[in-house]
Amino acid sequence: MNIHSARANRRRLLQGTAAGIFAVAAMEGLTVRAAEAKKGRKPGKPKGDGGYGRLTPVTRTDPETGYEQTLHLPEGFDFTLFGLAGTALGDGFTTPLGHDGMAAFPGTEPGTVRLVRNHEERTDHGSTTPSGAPEDRYDEDGAGGTTTLVVRTDCGTPELLQTWTSLAGTIVNCAGGPTPWGTWLSCEETTSGPGEGWAEDHGYIFEVPADQDSPVVPVPLKEMGRFVHEAVAVDPATSIVYETEDRGTAGFYRFVPNSPEVLADGGRLQMLKVRDEWQYDTRTGQEPREGLPVEWVDIADPDPADAEDDALAVYKQGHGLGAATFGRLEGCWWGEGAVYISSTNGGDAGEGQVWEYRPGEDGDTLTLVFESPNAKTLSFPDNITVTPSGNLIVCEDTSRSKPALRGITQDGTAFPFCVDPGDDEWCGATFSPDGEILFANLQGSTSGDPANPGTPGRTIAIWGPWEDGVL
Repeated sequence: MNIHSARANRRRLLQGTAAGIFAVAAMEGLTVRAAEAKKGRKPGKPKGDGGYGRLTPVTRTDPETGYEQTLHLPEGFDFTLFGLAGTALGDGFTTPLGHDGMAAFPGTEPGTVRLVRNHEERTDHGSTTPSGAPEDRYDEDGAGGTTTLVVRTDCGTPELLQTWTSLAGTIVNCAGGPTPWGTWLSCEETTSGPGEGWAEDHGYIFEVPADQDSPVVPVPLKEMGRFVHEAVAVDPATSIVYETEDRGTAGFYRFVPNSPEVLADGGRLQMLKVRDEWQYDTRTGQEPREGLPVEWVDIADPDPADAEDDALAVYKQGHGLGAATFGRLEGCWWGEGAVYISSTNGGDAGEGQVWEYRPGEDGDTLTLVFESPNAKTLSFPDNITVTPSGNLIVCEDTSRSKPALRGITQDGTAFPFCVDPGDDEWCGATFSPDGEILFANLQGSTSGDPANPGTPGRTIAIWGPWEDGVL
């Protein structure tokens, strides 16, 4: 099946936003706010277990390497894979390890999409194969960064046309997020530095324009904080950037820029605090659908000198002012006037929570919208994205076998949409700008020799009859 055999009435999805957004629920069921809006699509009737019915195995082969991949997908859906770790990029360098966060942007040529893809490369200092050219690296030994892929989508099966290094010499580039002005914010999930042998301090956010055809000059946005970053989401009305922290005790942050759309001009970093509550702990004992009024406390030193030795140096500043604690904040997505945040191991069962932060004229609120009661329902939600119909896809980050790209329906049912029968981690789910193709990554090995990965990271493109279900 090729992409043109899928039904063609999926309307345009704006980058970084969604027509509707899944809204208030948890154990009692999920409802959708604005199920159909100007640029969205009314979801079809749920099938079987809540989404598209029974999954069946589909096997495809990477045309470049011959690597064979099997996925379990609903009837009528197909996929291809490309851009594997260890393959040659168009600039002559090797595709790094650890495919992770990613976003899709309109291509500069008709019929194309650009993917900017993170690499969570974790090889110890002294054993790395640095990424990109020496003159383009932030750190001379850094092996992570981003690659940009140009994919042709107006043909039968999506086809990889070009690849190159777009950010070089950073490390542990986990997630990030797209901006409304067409850039990708790549986040380092570490605070390592010279104490571990690196030439530079790490733990920063870097900006990568999606339309740039060469490596960016790597500028660490230090006023956005030095901590164990995960993902970001940007309010298109204000350019405020919301940031998550992947630690067992974590904070939720926002960066208020001095100049809209120009993050390099600096700004103010703040951490969320529940109003009239001192050091509120969100990890357990939470009531669904109960909006908590919140405010923000200023972080006096977003780039503390002791961050390498104490990865919680930023968190402790906010917590000392009464800010709230979360459990492992990972995925982060802006949609329909709010930020949706994954807490990977939050909740009474320790299997994950999804929170909504909503700014408002009458005050900001934080609401628990979903909490997994067990591993079968949803296990360790990580990267998240909102579908054109206003439902949710969650990438499961779990050491259990058969992790899924899992959907959540309007009635609160979590269902597997796509399952990898192996045990690789799903990352970076993102829809093409027209909403027809779901791109995602299977992470693969995150350390070792990129030319000979134990398990190659790979990028997956999925398409099919979306209108037959809820996504």
